[in-house]
Amino acid sequence: MNKALKNKFKVKPVKGYKYLKDLEVGSLFETFSGMRGVLINAEINANVVITHVPNISNEDKNYYLGKQIISSHTEVKEVVN
Repeated sequence: MNKALKNKFKVKPVKGYKYLKDLEVGSLFETFSGMRGVLINAEINANVVITHVPNISNEDKNYYLGKQIISSHTEVKEVVN
């Protein structure tokens, strides 16, 4: 029983992606869906500012864009300027 507890299943992000919690504060990121943003803080949840969401209507922009709280285990690709 102890061996099973020691050898836990470890989850890794998809190749080329990282978890939000592994990025530096202030980093730009992009998700699988194309959503882009800036990381403000990452603890249990991540505080981010969403700057771009593809394929949303004008009436939904106020909901999706701006400061949001998402999981710090969200898989993202770091955007390098």
